[in-house]
Order: sequence, then structure tokens, then C-alpha cells
Amino acid sequence: MPSNTLEGLKVAILVTDGFEEVEMTEPRKALDEAGAKTSLISPKPNKVLAWDFTDWSGSYPVDVPLASADPRDYDALLLPGGVINPDTLRADAKAVAFAKAFFDAKKPVASICHGPWTIIETGAANGRRMTSWASLKTDLKNAGAIWVDEEVVVDQGLVTGRSPDDMAAFNRETIKLFAQARGRAARAA
Repeated sequence: MPSNTLEGLKVAILVTDGFEEVEMTEPRKALDEAGAKTSLISPKPNKVLAWDFTDWSGSYPVDVPLASADPRDYDALLLPGGVINPDTLRADAKAVAFAKAFFDAKKPVASICHGPWTIIETGAANGRRMTSWASLKTDLKNAGAIWVDEEVVVDQGLVTGRSPDDMAAFNRETIKLFAQARGRAARAA
């Protein structure tokens, strides 16, 4: 991808402690390399702790605390997974409202692995074709999604990825979808 594909696009990355590290760092790196400006947003005000498959990993500075984040300031949303992160976010009314605002405004969203748990709480899974970590299959179906076992799925402004093993496809499709938002933002300016 050209390094300026997403130039000027502002991407919110919503996480809390326990996000799967590679599911934040790899998409963020791809987005930044494509020219986007990414911001780590969290209910935690200063830093968040990552999970690395089986144990705690690094800590990352929070760019914007959720309490002061405005979804209108961003063009797209990334929801990394990990088991702890989305399970905590889906129980946080402010986090759910922040994510829901992107769907309500028809802004693109990308989510991988367990990340769709937060999407379920927004009501936006209903009627969408999605993938995820296999253990979310029943949850997504119960929320009205059409769950498929594919590496990446794009449907109605949402990219979902199955697992970290599918990161290359997830990043590729996320950049493609977010580039469409960049085009809309540029035309509106």
C-alpha cells in the first residue's frame, strides 16, 4: 500500500487492560504506515496493559482518555480483541456508546478475534456477515449476525478478522475500507 493511502484519516483505537497486544500493535503499525493518525483511547486514563497470548505484556500510553474522547473527532474505529479487553469494554456504558457512535454515523469499524463482543453490545452485529474467534460464534448468531469461519469479512462498513493468524488479510481489508472513509472525509472538507 502507498504510504499516503490514509493521509489525514483519524483512527480511534478503543482498548482497556487485557487487549491482545498483536491485535493492536500490528493494525496500528499498518494504519500509521498508510498515513493515518491513530489514537489509543481507553477508560484507563494513563496507560493500558497488553496481553501476549498467555500472559501480561507491555504497557502503552493512552493518547485520549475515554472520558474526554469525542467520536466525532475520528473517521474510523479499531476494536482489538483479547478475551479480557472486549469483555470489560462491553460492560462499560461509555465505551459501548463510543463504539455505537461510529456505527450510527456510518463510519468504518474494524474488529478482530474477540473484539466483536463490544460490537454486539452496540446492536450493530444484527444483520451483518461477520467472523471472529470461533468461541464467539453463538454470541454473534444470538445477536443476529451471520457468522462465517473466514479469515476476514467486510460487510456494511465493518471489517472483522478471525484471529492473529489472519492479520495480513485483516490489515489489508481494514486499510481498503478506511481509505473509502478518507475519500468521503476529503470530499466533505
